[in-house]
Amino acid sequence: MNSADPSVPLLPPSTERALLERFLKAEAMAMWAVQAAQLQDVPTSVRAFLQRHEADEAEHLERFESMLGVRSWGRARLPAVPQPWCALAVHLFGYEALGLEFAKLLAARRPDLFDILRDEEAHVAFFEREVRSLMSRGTRPSRCTTTSARSWWRKLPRTLDRYLSDESLGPYRESISGHILMHIERRFVALNLLPSPAPDACREESIATQAI
Repeated sequence: MNSADPSVPLLPPSTERALLERFLKAEAMAMWAVQAAQLQDVPTSVRAFLQRHEADEAEHLERFESMLGVRSWGRARLPAVPQPWCALAVHLFGYEALGLEFAKLLAARRPDLFDILRDEEAHVAFFEREVRSLMSRGTRPSRCTTTSARSWWRKLPRTLDRYLSDESLGPYRESISGHILMHIERRFVALNLLPSPAPDACREESIATQAI
């Protein structure tokens, strides 16, 4: 894809700072989640990736702090993350997929940040492969992975509501939310983590996306 991808909504200039602030928050949360994940029992190859991933997120965070002229908040403790790898993989995959959708919105508004979109695509691709591998390992790992995915999916609308709470995003909130949910659902369905949506639901989401 590229920054001119017609499937990505181009939001007006009035939303730019809100998108940057949301991405700053998302990068901070991602960095802490990756740090917490490294404390869990994960495959060796995953641990090596997480170390590189943390460095990417730290670089992004510093860049957004510079652009916005603010410092991201700290926290006394790392966030709680699932301990079983099957659940942790879904947790990381889901939030990286959410971050990727925000990166697409941001790159459409700010083409000079397209390199960050590429980083997010690489992060999602890695965890997507890990989830696919878990789904191919037999009944127990696939059941754990599917159960974790459906639990995460049920929480996603509330998470989106928080991320889209800025007043400047108000007129576009419903359409952006529908667009993001549709694309993440497609990823989950492609991995058999969720059932395919009903045809009528697909049409409704398509209409919502076009309304942006």
